[in-house]
Amino acid sequence: KDYSEAFNYYTKAIDASPKNASYYGNRAATLMMLCRFREALEDSQQAVRLDDCFMKGHLREGKCHLSLGNAMAASRCFQKVLELEPSNREAQQENKNATTLLEYERMADFGFEKRDFRKVVYCMDRALALASACHRFKILKAECLALLGRYPEAQSVASDILRMDSTNADALYVRGLCLYYEDCIDKAVQFFVQALRMAPDHEKARLACRNAKALKAKKDEGNQAFKSSSYEAAYQLYTEALTIDPNNIKTNAKLYCNRATAGAKLKKLNQAIEDCTSAIKLDDTYIKAYLRRAQCYMDTEQYEEAVRDYEKVYQTEKTSDHKHLLKTAQMELKKSKRKDYYKVLGVGKNATEDEIKKAYRKRALMHHPDRHSAATPEVQKEEEKKFKEVGEAFTVLSDPKKKIRYDNGHDLEDDGCFDGGDSGPGNFFFQFG
Repeated sequence: KDYSEAFNYYTKAIDASPKNASYYGNRAATLMMLCRFREALEDSQQAVRLDDCFMKGHLREGKCHLSLGNAMAASRCFQKVLELEPSNREAQQENKNATTLLEYERMADFGFEKRDFRKVVYCMDRALALASACHRFKILKAECLALLGRYPEAQSVASDILRMDSTNADALYVRGLCLYYEDCIDKAVQFFVQALRMAPDHEKARLACRNAKALKAKKDEGNQAFKSSSYEAAYQLYTEALTIDPNNIKTNAKLYCNRATAGAKLKKLNQAIEDCTSAIKLDDTYIKAYLRRAQCYMDTEQYEEAVRDYEKVYQTEKTSDHKHLLKTAQMELKKSKRKDYYKVLGVGKNATEDEIKKAYRKRALMHHPDRHSAATPEVQKEEEKKFKEVGEAFTVLSDPKKKIRYDNGHDLEDDGCFDGGDSGPGNFFFQFG
């Protein structure tokens, strides 16, 4: 089994007797054991040129064609063997293998057309079990792995081919494709350009190169507009960039998040939330999208959703900043579940003491029971309830200490300050009654 040494001796034999078909046949068998199928194919073809009835030569030629993925040519060779020796079981089995290989190719082509990339990978794995040296099958598998987001596997296949053939345009294209989908666009373009240098008519590399350059240019333009505070222009540029290549998941996730940031600046908070959700659907590990969406939830007072996003972020990256954001959201959620005394009085959270007093007087007059003495019992009961709430609100917001505790989310139920219109606020009202 010293095949390298055997190869050297068969070569010397051929040099001494170049018309001997069996010497070429033997060297072909040796090259096959060394997995040098292209050279083995040349030797086996030379053997049958010298002797068309050399059965082993035709069999080895067929096996080389099969290993290299050319099932049609392999089948023709096996048919020739069966003409010479109809009962040859090896040729019968290899012919069946060639038919099976053709079927896997057909299924893979159909799967690729339907964008069923998992099916293509399955078919190519089966096909490579029969055609282990077929670069075409390996490239198709690698391309589909890249389209499925399985970049390390795709890179590995392409790198194996490039180690054997550094000028393989298809392998260079797949390497570029992986980098492109991992948002390393500058490096990707270098590989696409190299592929086109090796094969100027490589249509897939040409299209990918054009998309990569267009995507980078549009994204950079949007970033520049955002930095110069042209948020409307940035929003539009990110929108245009998103139409360039729907398959580029990682870059599109960033574009959605960038558009959400611009949208938030434009007060398009609901659209910003939708964009962050789209980014997360594309890349559920994208922390920046969770943070941006959580902030939008805070700004729209959707505190439960904000807490959920901040919890996800903190579970992934336990930093002090993320912990603070989570605690703030939890506090706002807790505060949102109490009565909103600012809303009861109809004032903003930054209202002054005078504004709070004026608002209290207005609401107390509006809901005082004497004003609704002629109303139905249900209306009287409702207005009395609102009157007491106004009193509660004023009791808290007019007292600086209680107001600070309320603003910080502390419970005030044990402070003895909720006795409605019969306490200080009531007396304040009756000065105007």
